[in-house]
This record gives sequence, C-alpha cells and structure tokens, in this order.
Amino acid sequence: MTQHLATQRSWTGSELRGEVLRPGDPGYDRERASLNPAFDARPEVVVSASRPADVAAAVTWARARGLALAVQATGHGTHVASDGGVLLKTSRMTGVLVDPDRRIAKVGAGAVWADVVAAAAPFGLAPVTGSSPTVGVAGFTMGGGLGPLSRKYGLGADNLLKVSVITADGVPVTATPDRNPELFWAVRGGGGNFGVTTSLEIRLHPVASVYAGQALFPISHAAELLERYRDYAPVMPSELTCTIALVGSTVAVRAMYAGDADAAQRALRPLWIDTPVEDTFASVPYARASVPGTAPRNFDLFAALPDSSVVLDVARESNAVEVRYWGGAIARGTSPAGHRTVPFSITVDGPEPERLWPYATGGSFLNFLHDPDAVETAYTAADYQRLRDIKTVYDPTNLFSRNLNITPA
Repeated sequence: MTQHLATQRSWTGSELRGEVLRPGDPGYDRERASLNPAFDARPEVVVSASRPADVAAAVTWARARGLALAVQATGHGTHVASDGGVLLKTSRMTGVLVDPDRRIAKVGAGAVWADVVAAAAPFGLAPVTGSSPTVGVAGFTMGGGLGPLSRKYGLGADNLLKVSVITADGVPVTATPDRNPELFWAVRGGGGNFGVTTSLEIRLHPVASVYAGQALFPISHAAELLERYRDYAPVMPSELTCTIALVGSTVAVRAMYAGDADAAQRALRPLWIDTPVEDTFASVPYARASVPGTAPRNFDLFAALPDSSVVLDVARESNAVEVRYWGGAIARGTSPAGHRTVPFSITVDGPEPERLWPYATGGSFLNFLHDPDAVETAYTAADYQRLRDIKTVYDPTNLFSRNLNITPA
C-alpha cells in the first residue's frame, strides 16, 4: 500500500511506501510503541515497511526534508525517544529461509530468534541466540550478540555472513567480508549506525540438543563457589557457558553445555560443592532450552574478579548479582563488538553497585548499554575511532542518530 501524505508542513506530493500512519490514525499508537516502558514517543509519521523499497523511500524522504529518523524492528533496543520526525518500522520483514547444506539462515530484518530457531531445528542446526526468543535477530546481531553458545561459536556478530542495508543516501548496499568489507566490519557490533538493515545471512551450527538448567546451593556456599569459578573458568571447555548468580538466600550455577549429559556433568563437576537444594539440569532440544538470567540494569567488565566479599556485599543490596566468564571463541573474534580480551562481567539487578566500580575496566557491551552518552565505552579506543571514520563515509550527516549513536569523525 502506498499513501500520499499532506500536512500543515506542506508535504503535499511527497510519496512514502508501505503503511503510513500519523497521530490520530487507527494503529498509530500500536505501531509507535516500544518494549521499553520509559518511552512514550510520538513521531510525526510512522512508516511500516514490508520490503527494501519501502525502507529506501522512507530514508530518502526523511533525509530530503531534514527530518529525524528512528528505526525500530521489535522495539527491544529502544534507548532514544522517536519524538517528531519519522519512525521507520521493519517488523513486518520476518522471512526466514534455512539452507541446511550450507548451514546458513537468510533472515528478514523483523524476524525474532524464535522464528530462526524453529526453522533450523528440523535440520539439527541452531543459531547463536540470546536468552529471549522474542528478541530481534538484527538488533541482537549488530549490537554484538552474547548467547549461551557464544563461548563455542562466537558472538552473534561473529556469525553474520552477509547483510543488506539501505544507506543514508537511500541506496541498497550488500556487505560481506569481500564486498564493502569496511561496512561489513562496522555493522558487526556497531549497531544501526551505518544503515537500515533489511536482511541478514547468519551461520548455523550443528547443535540439536544441549544440557541446560541451574543448580541452587545455600548462600553460605557463595564465597567458596565464586573462588572455585574464578579459578576454573579460564580452563573450562568452550562448550560450557556458565555463570554464578547470587539471588536472595541461594547461589546458583546456571549453565548450558553444547553436548551430551555425561560430558556436561564432567565439565560442571568442579563447581559442585554439595548436593543442590534444587537442580533443573536436563538434556533438552536447543529450541526448548532455557537458562535463567539476571536483568542487566547495571553491567560492568572486569580484568579480574573482585574479592568474593565485595561481590557478597553488593548482592545483599540487590535483587540479583550474576558473574560471567566470557573467553573461548568470544576472545578470538575480529569484529568491533565488545572488549574481547576482558574475561569477566558482573551484572547487577539493583542499585548502582558503587563498591564494584574501583575494580571495573570502565568498558561495556552495546547490547547491555542503556546510556546513549556512554556508547564509546562499548569499544576499544582503536575500534571506536575506526567506527567513526566508517560512519563519516556512510552517514556523514548522522541521519541514523536516534540510537546508541556513533558520531561521524
């Protein structure tokens, strides 16, 4: 459907493709909503795209009029309000096509991980996903993409093979390692700063089932368990992604192992202090696997873990504290996503953990970042400068700014 839009700003004769909604139109409130309750944005125009040509028309139209442009697929990654200007929705572009011989999934910009997992499962394949099946593939992947298979297979960004975007000029561009390689490097962790994603090709892996769950121990075991984890994590097999979470009166070992139960139990044995109060570990199809997580209200990276007494003090003032070791294939990645050589992170669901700050590196991870003014902390200094240089080439006027923004150099 194509609509012509005429308003008091003399837009008569301008053409937009896709569904076009203005304040007061049926469906406007539904389409403008994000999943972040902190935002009640009111764009002047909402364009819901169904194909790349719709995206290109909206980008060109907004740029020609000097209008702010915000892009939203699922709404999970909304961190800047899209008040005024144009909100471009790609949530209708949900196609998923699996090539089992090449172990590749071709995915539309609006697809969520549940779509891809379901399409890949009949072939015994799985993508690197996050903890929620409703998260969008594009935002997760281009923001870095940490998941329970990442220690074995890398971040989501490392598994991107090809991406099609509409640039700030309204031009469709395809990027691969050999075609527009600088753009390809940048989008694998640089978020939506370089164009509007319309489709992606991602690598799939031979993972049909996993051993996953959590084991709960009394909080009195927390100090010893944290110390065991600190020493064991650097040598644990890459098939094992494991965190230690302090929640109320318990300390939890949360894990997923990409392999069979016997191998998984051997890998977890160094962390078994006693008989768990509760044990939910089981072998399950990857499509049904679930590992509890801690809401990333506060997230920090650490070159070495603080003393367990510091972590316990923070846990007493918080709903939950979760310690994670990264490493494995994550450390070998070459995209700008994250701080590859920093091994530990601590996520806190609670007040700002000031006691941890003296031990933190000051770095962050784009998918977990909430502060638009702290984007630089998600990258190394060299990578951030290179991203800014590439931004200058593809978006010199910073049209794509209503996001976790990387400014042109």
